[in-house]
Amino acid sequence: MIKRILAASAAVAMSACFAQAQEVKIGLVAPFTGIGAEFGQQADRGIEQYLKLNADKIKPYTIKLIKRDDKNPSGADSKVAVQELLTQENVEALIGWIYSPNAFASAPVVTAGKKLAIITNAGTAHITLTSPYWVRTSFSMWHSGFPLGEAAAKILKAKTAVVGYSDFPPGKDELAAFKRSFEANGGKVIDEIPMGGPAQVPDFTPFFQRAKDAKPDVFFVFIPAGDHSAAVVKTYGALGMKEAGIKLIGPGDITQDTKLQAMGDAAIGLITMHHYNADLDNPENKRLVAAWHKDYGANSTPDFMAVGAYDGMAAIVHAIQATKGKLDGDAALASLKGWKDVSPRGPIMIDPETRDIVMNEYLSEVVKGADGKLHQKLLATIPNVKDPCKELKVGPCAGSN
Repeated sequence: MIKRILAASAAVAMSACFAQAQEVKIGLVAPFTGIGAEFGQQADRGIEQYLKLNADKIKPYTIKLIKRDDKNPSGADSKVAVQELLTQENVEALIGWIYSPNAFASAPVVTAGKKLAIITNAGTAHITLTSPYWVRTSFSMWHSGFPLGEAAAKILKAKTAVVGYSDFPPGKDELAAFKRSFEANGGKVIDEIPMGGPAQVPDFTPFFQRAKDAKPDVFFVFIPAGDHSAAVVKTYGALGMKEAGIKLIGPGDITQDTKLQAMGDAAIGLITMHHYNADLDNPENKRLVAAWHKDYGANSTPDFMAVGAYDGMAAIVHAIQATKGKLDGDAALASLKGWKDVSPRGPIMIDPETRDIVMNEYLSEVVKGADGKLHQKLLATIPNVKDPCKELKVGPCAGSN
């Protein structure tokens, strides 16, 4: 009897040890307070949906998500958050980074920690060159800006453009990408207007009036998604720029799914280039959107930040399985070079040379549907786009990986 009890106790102990050994700790770095709190929520929910909808892919492992608030785009709080996750929480991989300045500030700590680090939003093109442990499942600003420059010239038949941009690294990337492509295809950028920074929403009126006075065919705008995008569309409508024959175009940040319905009729006709919107017609996206509505409400929606995090967790799960739960930084990194998956945004791959995502870009137009709501109508698909900045070796992108 005693032997049976001891044997049973040993079995329970071994089972508990085995269960504990299967837990993998992942650190999430995102803003959960301040101006970017809704972005952090989108990332968190994107991860939550991946784990829920793909539970069978995770077995026999369990994932413990440890969150840290990096608050704002200053960089300092993000660096501290990463240090805490690596040294105090002993996480085995990192995921997050909404803002580019935070990714830049975190890069030395990521390198020193030698842990896989998945960027799910920050889009300045050369971020992935700042640490060998970065893998990006979001985008480079060049993914949208460069093909939109060609589309503006060839599809929209625009001859002149004004560029308005938030004055921080992603905005400068969008300006460079759009201008290079637009002018290579016969267009001319006649003015470049810096429009404040990402930390607070400026009064866009003087910038937009300057653009209106230049009388371009298109006004290309890049701003951070969120409250900036709502203010852009409001200002565009208030100044009567559509009636003046100036078409508003930009990356999908200006028609962020979470802000689209509140923009009203002023948004109708906006043209964007982006890798994701909630109206994409594919099985994986329909599955995600349906689950999102069920869990967070019929009026809620995933956006590109959520999908970046959704795919980021897919990448981590792949690395966990490939390393049999060990998630050694170098082995995990190696397992993701050339990794392919089917995402709500369409087919994706991690470029083995740059560790950036390869994906479709979608040219879309905002329309009002029969349901009275605003939707993004697909105009064209540009398949399998690699980061053009690194393909063309422009500026900092010419550096080695």
